[in-house]
Amino acid sequence: MKQLLIALLRWKLKKLAQLTIKRYRPGVIGITGSVGKTSTKSASAMVLGSERHIRFSRANFNNELGLPLTILGNWSEVRGIFFWPKVILVGLYRLIIKAKYPEILILEYGIDRPGDMKYLLSIARPNIAIITAIGEIPAHVEFFNGPEEVAREKGRILDFLPTAGFAVLNRDDATVNALENRTRAHVMTFGFSRNAEVRITGYEVRTQNERPVGISFKLEYAGSFVPVRLDGVFGRAQAYAAAASAAIGIIFGMNLVRISEALKKYEPASGRAEIIPGVKSTYILNDCYNASPLSMHAALDTLKDLPAKRRIAVLGDMLEIGEYAMEAHTYLGEVAAKVLDILITVGPRAKFIAEGARAKGLSPKKILVFEQAIEAGRPLQALIKKGDLILIKGSHAMRLEKVVNEIKAF
Repeated sequence: MKQLLIALLRWKLKKLAQLTIKRYRPGVIGITGSVGKTSTKSASAMVLGSERHIRFSRANFNNELGLPLTILGNWSEVRGIFFWPKVILVGLYRLIIKAKYPEILILEYGIDRPGDMKYLLSIARPNIAIITAIGEIPAHVEFFNGPEEVAREKGRILDFLPTAGFAVLNRDDATVNALENRTRAHVMTFGFSRNAEVRITGYEVRTQNERPVGISFKLEYAGSFVPVRLDGVFGRAQAYAAAASAAIGIIFGMNLVRISEALKKYEPASGRAEIIPGVKSTYILNDCYNASPLSMHAALDTLKDLPAKRRIAVLGDMLEIGEYAMEAHTYLGEVAAKVLDILITVGPRAKFIAEGARAKGLSPKKILVFEQAIEAGRPLQALIKKGDLILIKGSHAMRLEKVVNEIKAF
């Protein structure tokens, strides 16, 4: 019975969303990729929202229920037993009585299984598509026949672009680059590469009294450049998000100066590469919202770039990568051994991170292994010292926010 009700709800939301798009005809920006979707969505919303009437999902609404939910209204969370009937009634009312509606929708297209992208595109076809990054072992590969099939599924978003549309692609990601020929739309690229149209240069971490306060870099386009300063934001992934949003701004006729001004207000979503004070005069690099091989490596790179007396990481399982789990976790441990002073792992798969780190020379005395997040907090609190920087990252289901709550200063 429950499955029948969910199927009925899914069908109703799809139809209402399709009819809403047809009635109001907004421009649609679709964002997909294995990592960076939410940051790119937020940065793009900050840039375009400074000049246009836009709507973007306030939560992680990127699936068969979440995407139409964003189309139907500015909902921030699913709440209460009467929520879905309310959404349907409001959607019907706005079809009958024309209301003020956003000029542009910024939507995330998240996929878990084959066919997901085609279903989402049947609800809303974008005029502009952004592919953030996919990597060699993408998230959710567990439900596909391999990384190539994941890339093909995500690449479907390019097949549906109009010839007058735009594909905004990460020039630094080989898997994304290989998808370029799938579209006849205009292609605009971003990244650190010399041949990226919107290029990131001069990236550096900004500090104040040895405390990390943000990042700065330049964005270059068509012979011009502008400095960008992001406060409370860390990691090259955030620079990528800013560059992708700059490409969107350029498409809509904005110049680099206006784009840079708009980005000053950009803030990362909670649990995504944010630095918060920890106990004992430490700092926490809180990136515990989710994890994939690509985002884990990026987080370790961010940790390496930041000043600290000691670098500690609490790394949890990366889920939904299927047969690649042992290989990906072991390799991550090998990378971690070159960056960390102390490694703490959480979960059965993360034990392979510990094994990889030991094999690369990290002392067993500096490695702690736990099954669950709740077990790791107090031992971590006992070993940290003033000046330590602690990265906390793992898949959402590992609940590593419990570790954050154990050692944060407030």
